[in-house]
Amino acid sequence: MNIQTPISNEIIKTLKAGDSVTLTGAIYTARDAAHLRMHEALKNNEASPFDYEGNVVFYAGPCPAPPGKPIGSVGPTTAGRMDAYSPDLVDAGLKIMVGKGDRAQAVHDAIKRAGGLYLIAVGGVAALMAKCIISSEIIAYDDLGTEAIRRLEVENMPLIVAIDCIGGNVFE
Repeated sequence: MNIQTPISNEIIKTLKAGDSVTLTGAIYTARDAAHLRMHEALKNNEASPFDYEGNVVFYAGPCPAPPGKPIGSVGPTTAGRMDAYSPDLVDAGLKIMVGKGDRAQAVHDAIKRAGGLYLIAVGGVAALMAKCIISSEIIAYDDLGTEAIRRLEVENMPLIVAIDCIGGNVFE
């Protein structure tokens, strides 16, 4: 099934743990340092770098773009490194995250509470993922280099639903 961003609640409800999907549309990269800043902004009632509602955060820090390409290799990073920040971001409206590996119980609970999704990409597919990216633009935290938040336009990015909106979990 191909899903388009922003992802509606109606689409989220149709997806079950273990489903294979392809993702098309705008997504946002954010890793450890960006998550810390987003979390701090939330705690200080400051604006988020992008609207969380219906949007997707991809836990990735892309390599520099080779000549003529929008981005270098860009694979998923271990999602557990964002677990300390994710429940608060989910409670603020973020519903869809992409990474690799299982999540802490607090994140599982937040996803279920919010009716969201956690999607996984297979590790080691960074070069393949880069082929799904049409464009890349830094939108926040430029000083973080590869960990800056980027808005990516992706087409047919292959993913698996790992945690669905009712708590189904491929890791159990």
